[in-house]
Amino acid sequence: MNVRSIRFRLISRFTVLLLLVMLGFGAFTYWRVRTYIVDVIASSMKHRAQQIAQTLLHDKSIDESYISNEIETRYAPESNDRFIRITRGDGSVLYCSHIPADRSFTPANVPYPKAQTGNSDIREEALPNEAKMVIAAIRYPVMQGSYLVEVGTSLAGADRVMSALLWTLVAGLLAIMSLTVLGGWTLMNRALSPVRDITNAARDITMRDLRRRVPVLNTGDEIADLSIVLNQMIGRLQESFENVSRFTADASHELRTPLTIVQGELEELMTRTDLNSEVRAAMGSLLEEVERLVAIVQRLFALSRLDAGEAQAERVELNLAELAETTVEQMSLLADEKHISLLCMTSEPVPVKGDRTRLKQVIVNLLDNAIKYTPDGGSVQLAVSSSNGTAFVEVKDTGPGIPKSALPHVFDRFYRADEVHSRDIEGAGLGLAIVQSITSAHGGAVRIENAAQGGCRVTITMPRAR
Repeated sequence: MNVRSIRFRLISRFTVLLLLVMLGFGAFTYWRVRTYIVDVIASSMKHRAQQIAQTLLHDKSIDESYISNEIETRYAPESNDRFIRITRGDGSVLYCSHIPADRSFTPANVPYPKAQTGNSDIREEALPNEAKMVIAAIRYPVMQGSYLVEVGTSLAGADRVMSALLWTLVAGLLAIMSLTVLGGWTLMNRALSPVRDITNAARDITMRDLRRRVPVLNTGDEIADLSIVLNQMIGRLQESFENVSRFTADASHELRTPLTIVQGELEELMTRTDLNSEVRAAMGSLLEEVERLVAIVQRLFALSRLDAGEAQAERVELNLAELAETTVEQMSLLADEKHISLLCMTSEPVPVKGDRTRLKQVIVNLLDNAIKYTPDGGSVQLAVSSSNGTAFVEVKDTGPGIPKSALPHVFDRFYRADEVHSRDIEGAGLGLAIVQSITSAHGGAVRIENAAQGGCRVTITMPRAR
């Protein structure tokens, strides 16, 4: 998972924000429910305390033994898990209930209240190793003085309810967070699908197909603006590329005629017998450079025609294996000059559809490069095969290979590695660019790599004809 992606950052930040909100809401809900339960219990205890005071302590002649019996009979504090205590004005205890049935607290351990500022008071008592209690206390005046009536109960039941509520909140929080992450991931995928479509469309736009454009969504948002800006940029690139292609085509076309004339004039001068050796050597060197310029101009002209969509002037079915064999025979003289063993390996016909001249140009360029960079006494192998509807053309040599830093750039026009420049090897760095253009126009692909046993290996794949 890419933690730097927009999808991950948006989902994570929204999840954290929702988590904080849910935690705050859960804490508030827990506090509010507990406060409400305690208030209800406290109100009930206060009402019971007032009832006891008004029914048992209102008589002027109070029989304390009668009060104790009446409390046990009417209110049964032990059975109802209640705490009842009546204290005289001098601090002595008139009545105190016994241990309740649920044994949640010990009445003898309940501390006496601090000085009251009014006639009633509600407090919470946390007894050591026992349940927390809520106690309502009222001071009831009589003729002989006053009595303090305390009625309370344990909060153990309320704590059980709050514990169940807490687990419910935790489970709900986990469920909501899981649904949020899943829903956020789904919504982000849908929201980013237009960006994915734009990316795929932009990836399919190549140098030879700049007329295509990315889809523009009629949403009026930033994604639509991005599509429009990308299309405008592609339009500018198309215009610039067309200008460069037009200049290359015009320049190569205009240079062909004067270079041909210069080449012809030099060749005619070389036939004269009155030239001394120095002049003849200088003219021979000039003729070699002119021939090199002519070859570069011809390749530039070929590239301009390929860029214009002329990679397949004709589309016929041909036997690629047979074409490779005849091309190897024609290139054998060039290999013999360097004592290079040139082999062609074909086992069966490999039918393909395309332009015979262009495909032969691909094989010629590959063999020319392999022979050019293979030292004397080496070997070059050309193999043509097919498998699962795909035709393969593979050229291997025993040369020094290609530097790793140069491999990503070998198909760039006019690119030659520094190690190649250091050798006395002719070339302008256009051969592989032509190979890639022709191969792509035929629906194929070309890959170049250094062989494990040494040397370079170029592999071309293209659809086989049915």
